Amino acid sequence: MISFNQVNKRYPGGYEALKNVSFDIAEGEMVFVSGHSGAGKSTLLKLVAGIERPNSGSVLVNNQNVGALKGAALPYLRRNLGIIFQDHKLLFDRSVFDNVLLPLQICGFDHRENAKRVRAALDKVGLLKREKANPIALSGGEQQRLCIARAIVNRPSILLADEPTGNLDTEYAHEIMDIFRSFHQVGVTLLISTHDESVLQDGAVRRLALKQGELQ
Repeated sequence: MISFNQVNKRYPGGYEALKNVSFDIAEGEMVFVSGHSGAGKSTLLKLVAGIERPNSGSVLVNNQNVGALKGAALPYLRRNLGIIFQDHKLLFDRSVFDNVLLPLQICGFDHRENAKRVRAALDKVGLLKREKANPIALSGGEQQRLCIARAIVNRPSILLADEPTGNLDTEYAHEIMDIFRSFHQVGVTLLISTHDESVLQDGAVRRLALKQGELQ
């Protein structure tokens, strides 16, 4: 499902974000990526999504070498991915409904099915009654739920989440993790970056620990 083989990522200026990183994640697995700020967690997720490309080594997603894909092929890769960004990237001039609808419009899904998909995603995260609200009217936890609904509306096989509980109190953080576990139970592959120790205490979930760009 996801495979890193001796992956190195260096940014302009010489900063090495990842060094010789290798691991495999099986279909349907739920994995945490842990580490200090700047350890390379966000870079790792961006490589999976094709937002960044490795300087050397290979990143395979569903047997596709992501680093070798041409730009025109990336949207097809991302149809199978749901991405929850650390900074939300919500559109505050659009309603909750329209924020979740956007990925379907971009990917060209059948417009006759779009409303059903949007409402199913909002229902999954408990926001169906807020579909007409603007994101600014939502609490921090609700905004994170909206991000999750937008990420899953295309029913991806892989869900990537970058610090999804980073700005939430403990109660909201546990609610968000419960949502992720429900996706895991129905076979979605999850890769979640976090430095939240309360989340990482779940010993049943596999953990990839990064330190200064290297797996420990």
